[in-house]
Amino acid sequence: MDSVPIVAFTCNVGTSFLGKDSFQEVDIAGITLPITKYSVIIKDIQKLAPMIRRAFKIAKSGRPGPVLIDITRDVTEAMTEFSPRRPEMIGPRTSTIRDEAVGKAAEMINESERPVLFVGGGAVASNAAAELLELAHKADIPVCDSLMGKGAFPGTDPLYMGMVGMHGTKTANRATHMCDLIIAAGVRFSDRDTGETDSFAKQAKIVQFDVDAAEINKNILVDMSVTGDLRSILLRLNPLIRRRKHAEWITKINRMKEKFPLKYDKTRLTGPAVIEELHRQTKGNAIIVTDVGQHQMWTAQYYKFEKPRTLLTSGGLGTMGYGLGAAIGAKTAFPDRTVVNIAGDGCFRMNMQELMTAVRYNIPVVEIVLNNHVLGMVRQLQHLFYGGRYSNTVLSDAADFVKIAEGMGALAMRVSDPEELPEAIRTALSAGRPVLIDCIIDEDDMVFPMAPSGEPIENAFDRDDMLERSL
Repeated sequence: MDSVPIVAFTCNVGTSFLGKDSFQEVDIAGITLPITKYSVIIKDIQKLAPMIRRAFKIAKSGRPGPVLIDITRDVTEAMTEFSPRRPEMIGPRTSTIRDEAVGKAAEMINESERPVLFVGGGAVASNAAAELLELAHKADIPVCDSLMGKGAFPGTDPLYMGMVGMHGTKTANRATHMCDLIIAAGVRFSDRDTGETDSFAKQAKIVQFDVDAAEINKNILVDMSVTGDLRSILLRLNPLIRRRKHAEWITKINRMKEKFPLKYDKTRLTGPAVIEELHRQTKGNAIIVTDVGQHQMWTAQYYKFEKPRTLLTSGGLGTMGYGLGAAIGAKTAFPDRTVVNIAGDGCFRMNMQELMTAVRYNIPVVEIVLNNHVLGMVRQLQHLFYGGRYSNTVLSDAADFVKIAEGMGALAMRVSDPEELPEAIRTALSAGRPVLIDCIIDEDDMVFPMAPSGEPIENAFDRDDMLERSL
């Protein structure tokens, strides 16, 4: 769902034992068919090398995704002659791009008076950041993004409105309700982005660019589409775009930015305070990884991502426990980059033992735990919409994450006061070893703005709105 190219190798019982419920036999190829681009079991060693080559091609071609190769035990024990081959070059998918469709899309953009550029994960996958920046500035188009699109457009650019959707900014959400054209660049129109689909941007025409034809008209009906590699589409589109200014539209957007800024209580330690301090000290140049929950949304809101592939997060399935392993992988791939995983205490409990892996191999990742002693995202829903019935979301035990981390060999510290935060982050970033910072925040801190599930995203509300309604 997040378009990540992974080739997974699994091993199975011998060929003669397949289908007999043998000890530890699992039809993993069958189980994973719905969640892979391709899944296969190899029973003949002569087919192993060709299938590995094919697997990497499938994983990286078009819309990237996972491929699984299951190998029987007798194949792992067999011998064969191996003939090396130069890996096949995998280029962008361009055969489906029609010039007339690109021309029509350009015409719609040139005629628009209130356009919005909506950037998704496909922009990151296709390396289209430079082309998106050119399009936005050439046609003077305000930009919003999805969670997976973070970094494809600079978070500090004057045209940037913030993330759109359930926890998007009021400006981005209202802009989609006021615009006359949405240019959807590599987005799949997730329900977390659109809210109630029947009301999403009904006043606007929509142009969708996507490499995956299955995503066109799947969740949102569009007026025009171009199927193919996004960067290749933009390279053809941008020369057809007229240079212009949308002064009245941009003024309206800027007024909304001033009226509806992101804000939080700065008198105590909060999740947004931690994220902003981390951004200040890393200058936006770190690779940021998150687990899933409130901390993930605060990161998307308050860390200003400037470049693609600087955020690793589980967007499609929202997998708790994703972050620490992903951070170790990122730091292994880029040992000279600062890599920070931001987790909640619920997520940290899922995979905390991987700190031992980081210590064992001396992989200096920084683990920041926003610890509110609850499953915050679900508790927020229970508080707002279920009458405060906090079922199975309170983690009231004596777990001491600092002692646990120290017991696994990591450097660890606890922060409960905002004045302690800068020094703790400074120490962690310069430690040169695995570090955990246990940040104690309030159990009832919430992520705002928030659009209730199934409602139009322009209905997003914040704490001030709640106070006004209660008066």
